[in-house]
Amino acid sequence: MSLNKTGIAVHGGAGTILKSSMTPDKEISYKNGLKEAVLIGWEVIRNNGTALDAVEKTVQSLEDNPLFNAGKGSVFTNEGKHSMDASIMDGKTLKAGCVSSVSNIKNPVLLARKIMDESDFVLLSGKGAEEFAKIHGLEFESDEYFYNEYRFQQYQKALKENKYQLDHSEDSSGKLSFLSDEKKFGTVGAVALDNFGNLAACTSTGGMTNTKFGRIGDTPIIGAGTYANNKTCAVSCTGDGEFFIRTVAAYNVSSLVELKGLSLEDACREVVHRTLKNTGGEGGLIAIDKNGNIVMSFNSEGMYRAFTKNGKDIEIKIYKD
Repeated sequence: MSLNKTGIAVHGGAGTILKSSMTPDKEISYKNGLKEAVLIGWEVIRNNGTALDAVEKTVQSLEDNPLFNAGKGSVFTNEGKHSMDASIMDGKTLKAGCVSSVSNIKNPVLLARKIMDESDFVLLSGKGAEEFAKIHGLEFESDEYFYNEYRFQQYQKALKENKYQLDHSEDSSGKLSFLSDEKKFGTVGAVALDNFGNLAACTSTGGMTNTKFGRIGDTPIIGAGTYANNKTCAVSCTGDGEFFIRTVAAYNVSSLVELKGLSLEDACREVVHRTLKNTGGEGGLIAIDKNGNIVMSFNSEGMYRAFTKNGKDIEIKIYKD
């Protein structure tokens, strides 16, 4: 297969992302982070690497960027800790690796990949997953590495108001907002198609600010937040996790392509603008199909997103077109 049928797309979260509350410097920083991630993934594909390696390295770069709610940029839980989730799936073999509710692991996406490659399991969580990471020599970081003053202020405000927050969001007055129409779903993800016709998807998140009771969203659940199948497409989601789980959103897109013969664009529209919206779910997803078509669909005010097809100019967007 030639580079004429290759591509990679990334997202850095969706929600009420308003231009009125975004400073020029902050917007540039977000766009630079997305661009760097796409370039890292594209370099893998350009050099005949696998889609699986491409999405892993792409998401790793987003985990290392404190602007995004994953890895280093993860938000605080109710206990003042960091609880991270990640998943990765290979469209060629349908193998997958997922990790949930882990702390101090520098790059949860690397752990998800290790689970897929080095175990017979799909999903590991908590202390057991951390022990698996230690056995396989993955890098751990101190609490200080994950500390971010902005995230900490979010956490303090959430504690004071006894509310949880989906991610850092500001209304037009510049104030942090909670459980209102002003919200951002903090997740990062990537999907890719390589030179060999293989698809892969990957997603990572730091969860919700002030979340309690060990809540787990869609990110580490195959079929809900992440899915890849060479017969159809690769999908990575971001949004109201509970609704993406209930509607099996990522697999739903693939199923509509495979069983109903819908185009990728129509399948994504059906899931995001009908199925999710009708059940009250907000957010979006990125997807790429076996023919290299890329769709970035969302029903919120915006979604941090970027992609390149066939190595052409990278397109980076934040708001609605």
